[in-house]
Formats: sequence, C-alpha cells, structure tokens
Amino acid sequence: MGYVGSMPDAGSTLSSFTTCPVPLSHRTEITIGHGGGGRLTQDLIDRIFRPAFASTVMDAQHDGALLRLPGGGRLAFTTDSHVVSPLFFPGGDIGKLAVTGTVNDLCMCGARPLWLSAAFIIEEGFAVATLGEIVAAMKAAALAAGVAIVTGDTKVVERGKGDGVYITTSGVGVIEISLTVAPASIRPGDVIILSGDIGRHGMAIMATRAGLSFESEIQSDCAPLVAPVQALLKAGLEIHCLRDLTRGGLATSLVELAESAKVAIAIDAAKIPVSEIVQGACEILGLDPLYVANEGRFVCVLPEAQAKQALEILAQTVPGGPPVIIGKVAAGPAGQVTQRSIIGSERIVDRLSGEQLPRIC
Repeated sequence: MGYVGSMPDAGSTLSSFTTCPVPLSHRTEITIGHGGGGRLTQDLIDRIFRPAFASTVMDAQHDGALLRLPGGGRLAFTTDSHVVSPLFFPGGDIGKLAVTGTVNDLCMCGARPLWLSAAFIIEEGFAVATLGEIVAAMKAAALAAGVAIVTGDTKVVERGKGDGVYITTSGVGVIEISLTVAPASIRPGDVIILSGDIGRHGMAIMATRAGLSFESEIQSDCAPLVAPVQALLKAGLEIHCLRDLTRGGLATSLVELAESAKVAIAIDAAKIPVSEIVQGACEILGLDPLYVANEGRFVCVLPEAQAKQALEILAQTVPGGPPVIIGKVAAGPAGQVTQRSIIGSERIVDRLSGEQLPRIC
C-alpha cells in the first residue's frame, strides 16, 4: 500500500473527524458520539429509549423486529436513518446506502426483504439534479436487492438548517423459515464466520473527507446481502444468528451479540481479513480496523458441524470474500469478547468510548 500526498494539519478536516473527547457518562446534552454505535449510543438507548418503548420485541436487541401475524406467519420490520457525509463516495452514495442498509438489516433477521419506504428531509437550495442522481441510485439498489419502494414522504427545511439531504428508510420482509435467527439463539460451541474483509466503507468515507490519496482507491463495500443469506437459509443450515457490521465495526457487533446472548466470544486476529490498503490507511490515521464501519459484511453464527458447508455456500455467493472462521462461542464469562493477537497474547475487546468516524451511514 502506498500513500500519496501529505497529511492534513491539526486544524484540518481530518483532525475534526478523528478526534473526540473521552465521553462522560450520563451527559446532559447529545454529542456526536451518541450516534457512533459505541458505549454512548448504548447508554442513550438504555436510559431513554428502552424504558419508554419497552417490549419483548425490542428487548431482543436485534437488527429488526420479528413480528408474528395474527393468522400465522412472521415478518421482520426495521427502520434506519442515513446522514452520511459526503453524500457521494467511492463505491456508493447516500441513496444506495439507504436501500442497502435497510435490506441488510432485514436479511440479518432471517427474512426475505420485500418492501421499503423512503422519507427525505431536503435542505432548501439543494440541487434538483443531485437529488435525481440519489433517487436513481436508490432505484438501482432496490432492483438489485429484489425489493420495491412502495411509499414515502418529503419534507424541506430552510437553507442552513440541514446538510443537503437526509434519508430514512423502513423495510418489511417475510420470514419463511421456522428458525429464530437472533442473538438469543446463540449457543456455546457455535463458530463465528466472517463474510469478507473489513473496514472498507469507513475508510472510503474517511479518505474522501480528508482528501487522502492512495495508490489504489478505497472502495466502500456497500452491497446487498440478500443472495448469500438466502442461500444459507435455503440450504437448511441451522443459522443461529446473523449480524451486519455497520457502525462500530466488527468489534462492537461481537460485543453486542455476546451481551445479548449472555455468552463469551473469542476471536483470532490472525484470521480476520483486512486489505493491505485499508490496513495502511488505518495505520496512517491511528484507527483500529476492528471498529471501522462496513456496509456489505456480516458474521454468521452457527454450529461448528455445519461450518464447512456454510463456508462453501458463502464462497460462491458473498461479496468481498472469501469467508473465514474467526472465532468461537463459549459459555462464559457472559458478555465478554476476547481477541488473540498474532503473537499469541489476549486482550478484551470492548465498545468504543467515543466516536471514531461520525456520519458514516
């Protein structure tokens, strides 16, 4: 990996996106760190949202809600807001991201995505032509994922009261299997399969913001995961849980799963694929790839006896492969994630305390 150009100075865009003060618990005001998917986000959910909206469905702490219909059958329902900056980045844009992110959350519930809604908050003065490009990207992403955008809403705010455009998408999918694909289904002895290399989306956004140039452009991994997930489910594998690695990256996702399932997870750093260019960019910026966001990668948790078949299926269907086994589930200590380093030492993997890369989705 080669770096081209000079590092921005301390007052530049780069420093403003890689520096965040150590967060204090129970702040009286919202900070940018509350949107990062780490410890502050979880604290906000636990103190404000979960007590107000408590239900057995929400307590599952999944990527979407698993809903049982009165007449039988199950649906998955999810919603997501997208505030990525910049709006266009290598490998995608806010439109593609909005569709893909919601589709992938439905997939992680073991559902076949069917319908989406899309709501736009547009700033006065935003170029109509640019909005047209974003909507065209949404249409293409929906066709690629096999979903239909069936309803929506549009609001406009005064000039200077927004940042171009924000998009909120919600999605509904049908669950066609008898399994409950959720954190509660994780069992000791399960293995953790990672679908591909990590860190591409977050570093693509960061490089674009900071004006960094490399020998090869870092492309976001933004892609729908319908094909690999449906292939796993149609093969009849006993999938216990799926989780896409968005805000907070691989590390935060594994901590969330360990805490929700009340199990321990051990991973091996030597098994986790990171491309040379992403690794180099992270070293330049002082970032850990484990915490960098992805938009087309996921982990699959299933019994070890079925891991070989799952790897074979994913190798043929997943974007960004090859898939690899990176760890295993144990009975305890509950909620603990450990990582074995390349030299054999172990460390505890925790949530981020602050915000590593704000507004990456």
